[in-house]
Amino acid sequence: MAVSILWMFLVMENKLLHTVKENLKEEKFAIGNDLVSLSEFAASFNELFKKKVYTQAEQTYCDAFSDPVLRYASTWAAKEAVYKAIKQINSQTLGWKKLEILRNGYGGKPEVTVHLENTYRISLSISHDGDYVWAVALVKI
Repeated sequence: MAVSILWMFLVMENKLLHTVKENLKEEKFAIGNDLVSLSEFAASFNELFKKKVYTQAEQTYCDAFSDPVLRYASTWAAKEAVYKAIKQINSQTLGWKKLEILRNGYGGKPEVTVHLENTYRISLSISHDGDYVWAVALVKI
């Protein structure tokens, strides 16, 4: 009985995966995600990394909080998620400052600006809980 339920679940999962893949292919969507450990991020975070990766606007946003490392980590996770999604669509070189993650107000909805010739529509979600930050990006061209 358990084996047949498991088999039915696997068949349904396979059909769902196939449907999602087909829709993503036809619609030119891509999904990216990233998980960041806050403790590991904080241990390796430094001024050189900050200047190399974050735009001035991102730095201004992150530094406005009492715990800026959390904001830098969440912005990093968001950049990684967007980067991973875009690289599925476009193999063009993409520097970290070409991806700008800003919020609509402090703690507001994250907005993505891609400083490239291509136009992408990007939906981004950032979450943090305990020692982890997670970001998911859905990109449509």
